[in-house]
Amino acid sequence: MTSQISAAGTFTLTGTTITLNRMGYGAMQLAGPHVWGPPKNIDEAIAVLREAVEAGVNHIDTSDFYGPHITNRIIKQALHPYPEGLVIVTKIGARRGEDKSWIPALSRQEIISGVHDNLRNLGVETLDVVNLRVGGLATPIEGSISQPLSVLAELKTQGLIRHLGLSNVTATQLAEAQKITEIVCVQNFYNIANRADDGFIDQLGAQGIAYVPFFPLGGFTPLQSSTLNEAAAELQVTPMQLALAWLLQRAANILLIPGTSSLGHLRENLQAAALRLPPQIINVLESIGPATRPV
Repeated sequence: MTSQISAAGTFTLTGTTITLNRMGYGAMQLAGPHVWGPPKNIDEAIAVLREAVEAGVNHIDTSDFYGPHITNRIIKQALHPYPEGLVIVTKIGARRGEDKSWIPALSRQEIISGVHDNLRNLGVETLDVVNLRVGGLATPIEGSISQPLSVLAELKTQGLIRHLGLSNVTATQLAEAQKITEIVCVQNFYNIANRADDGFIDQLGAQGIAYVPFFPLGGFTPLQSSTLNEAAAELQVTPMQLALAWLLQRAANILLIPGTSSLGHLRENLQAAALRLPPQIINVLESIGPATRPV
């Protein structure tokens, strides 16, 4: 299956020696329902992680507020000591309430504590990449991010973090961030039906910055489109495989992190890396989700 992964190509994070296979894996769904508590089947969760890495995935996206403190511990249990070249990207900037809510956690102490939680639960001395997560549940909210990002930049200087990225941000916030520290990736809500970031992706590509769509398959509300279904049937693939393949062909700086707790779904997702879409299918898919938010 490694050849399938390599078919999608690689991307080197700007200003680094980190080269990632463009098809990665997102660990959010390794936690229990609603990203809360342990999974129903810990053995399958471990098997999913191990098979993903064996298949050539070298980019795992996670956060210690998944569970909370669940997915990182599963990653450590499954993969530690980590194989050479595996890059684990985590997020800071939120915590979970007792009612399973998602609460911003952007104070200086919350940022510092969050980094140390990730270090401890992943079992590492330095975090490869940390994304600062801001904004709403799925869309950015304009406003300064300098205070929490400056704390992360300090921790980077201390050697606790190698590289920094942003999640759920606007182009204005990226520009502010770049005055503080180098940004190697941006992780925003984007998929074939939600394309408000079309212009932003191109802007990032021109700067050599990776764009990592979260909810590439719709997230908690899976993509539903008769156009997508019909095009998938024509190519004899699943609609989700088609949606992932479209993202890979959308721009060379897009890195994918589809998540699943199922070995079967993992294999289907990874197969999408080798899928090449003919121009007529791309033209049909372009009609599904026109961009709506300027950047």
